[in-house]
Amino acid sequence: MSDPIIRTHGLTRDFRVRDGLRRRTVRAVDDLSVEVAAGEAVGYIGANGAGKSTTIKMLTGILVPTSGSVLTCGLRPVADRRRLAREVGVVFGQRSQLWWDLPVRESFRILAAIHDLSTEAERRRTDELVDRLEMAEFLGTPVRQLSLGQRMRAEVAAALLHSPRLIILDEPTIGLDVLSKQRLREFLVAERASHGTTLLLTTHDMGDVERLCGRVLVVDRGRLAYDGDLRGLSRTVGAERVLVVDLAASTGDLTGIPGTRHLASEANGLRQRLAFDAEATTAARVLAAVSERAEVLDLTVEEPDIEDVVRRIYASRR
Repeated sequence: MSDPIIRTHGLTRDFRVRDGLRRRTVRAVDDLSVEVAAGEAVGYIGANGAGKSTTIKMLTGILVPTSGSVLTCGLRPVADRRRLAREVGVVFGQRSQLWWDLPVRESFRILAAIHDLSTEAERRRTDELVDRLEMAEFLGTPVRQLSLGQRMRAEVAAALLHSPRLIILDEPTIGLDVLSKQRLREFLVAERASHGTTLLLTTHDMGDVERLCGRVLVVDRGRLAYDGDLRGLSRTVGAERVLVVDLAASTGDLTGIPGTRHLASEANGLRQRLAFDAEATTAARVLAAVSERAEVLDLTVEEPDIEDVVRRIYASRR
């Protein structure tokens, strides 16, 4: 079994901040111990100020931990920072690694030189990324003239140009429209399938986590609050699934269905919403009970709202 791509033990980072005339210590990351295996896709989520960006900066050697230890790709991020740069790609949603006044193509060439890629390796990898991210039409355009969606595709390509073992994305879809988000998500799924790249994703967009990540780490005030899959996260706080049924005829509220809560009726009872705990019953059982009282034309099952699940975790820890 290969060593973890990320391994932290008791990782802690304090900051000294001014509070009026006094200075006080704020703990941004508190005793964080996690491991991420090669090839995993992990969502690292939490509220603003929970410690996500501070963790990333320690993983990449930008910040020195106050205490504890961290290994990224088997390297010490600060001591081995130059070697680590060849193994990791990072995208910060609000910062750019591209040259603002240069065409995208020239930024890629500069980055390839920084990573000491051969001319052939640069050409092959650039062609692959341009094709997969549909960037051919704006390769010759200066970065400052790109739309937000185009720039973010170029940023992701730049971070992956040297084929890193680990890609860290910090809010990569912030401000993007629905189509741009979908295009980027599809690319990341294909990239990981082709190259086995490990993904660490921080985001407030739960759609990113649902579509890209098999594991979730929830951090609250610098401490790890949850480590597991999305389904387990929902179970932890008792989140419910919702069965939405479209009926053939107007029907009174479908109350009293075993294991459910009636949430709402729409269009004179033609559409009704029933919440149920997936640990206590199944959508099939609920549907069977509904069908005994009304003819069902169509149905959908809505998964728990992940943002609500995270809020519940925070509330339970207060």
